[in-house]
Amino acid sequence: MKNQTKAIDTPFGKSDVYGSLSMPVYHTAAYEFETAADMADAFTGRVIAPDYSRVMNPTVMYLEDKVKAITGASNVVAMSSGMAAISNTLMALAAAGKNIVTSRHMFGNTFALITDSLKRFGVEPRLCNLLDIDEVRSLMDENTCCIFLEIITNPQMEVADLKALAALAHEYNVPLVADTTVIPFTQFSAKELGVDIEVVSSTKYLSGGATTLGGLIMDYGTTRGFGQRIKNEMLFNFGAYMTPHVAYMQSLGLETLDARYRVQSQNTLYLAKKLCTLPQIKKVNYVGLEDNPYHAMAEKQFGKTAGAMMTIDLESKEACFAMINNLKLVRRATNLFDNKTLAIHPASTIFGNFSDQERAAMDVLDTTVRLSIGLEDMDDVFEDICQALGR
Repeated sequence: MKNQTKAIDTPFGKSDVYGSLSMPVYHTAAYEFETAADMADAFTGRVIAPDYSRVMNPTVMYLEDKVKAITGASNVVAMSSGMAAISNTLMALAAAGKNIVTSRHMFGNTFALITDSLKRFGVEPRLCNLLDIDEVRSLMDENTCCIFLEIITNPQMEVADLKALAALAHEYNVPLVADTTVIPFTQFSAKELGVDIEVVSSTKYLSGGATTLGGLIMDYGTTRGFGQRIKNEMLFNFGAYMTPHVAYMQSLGLETLDARYRVQSQNTLYLAKKLCTLPQIKKVNYVGLEDNPYHAMAEKQFGKTAGAMMTIDLESKEACFAMINNLKLVRRATNLFDNKTLAIHPASTIFGNFSDQERAAMDVLDTTVRLSIGLEDMDDVFEDICQALGR
């Protein structure tokens, strides 16, 4: 079956007693067992059966099964947020004395997790240019626990060669961990590109209209012990499992993701081309544009679509603030891939607690506005941006 069919028609783990077409929401904390032996088997993992909703819930399991069917992952774990997916993954891989090889180009909270939070527990961040394989290699050693990256960095829009990084990671017998949130996993195969562990903020495309927070960990079974540690340590001891209502909402969102994404990605390319005509905009950064330096690599890895995030650069921070303040249709809000088009000034918000020097090192500019493109008519969005720029 094709991915869109799997998103809709993946069978339930058990038939619903009433024949429900939608997976019911199992709003329960605990489950009753027929015998003490049945209970012991469930708690120790000898059988796959929910024992407590902090670690297993039928509604959440159904979302996990759908994602597993689409991606070909060996195991999928649904978490309470994208950051929960990232932090639990890295905690499962790292330990005191280990190091993580990554880039300065990534989402602000992920950067802070690796360079501050994990560092306090003895994990060394090793920051480099992931586009330069020789530089990456120079930082790898026997204490490296993974290479981590975003497939299209937020907000720099950089695209690294996943197969080359995977080959290097595997030389050192460590996993390549990729945050693939910017391009839906329904559109390409991270597994085929050599990714060992895929993490996604399902808050974005999956939720469909920014209705819920969630995250996903897709384990492709190539990292020894990882799946067991996520299930038997992270979920038990850190308690960041997705809630059943969120899983229900995101299962429904997954059913319409393909249709929404096709419109959003087309909208983004259409708008990007129109914004290139405005003299007030100094730069439009979108990998779907043919003159973008990462266009060829993005198309090779992710196919013909390039996601629904772009950035524009104006002449100054003041110009960015003025434009954002003047918007009437586009919403002033964080988040990505809502049904509504959103605008934010990353340097003063997502990266607002970093110093000027830190932002400069991350190539987060005061002149940049990030746009998440929604499902509106893009001529209306273009006119709103035009009037906001004072045209």
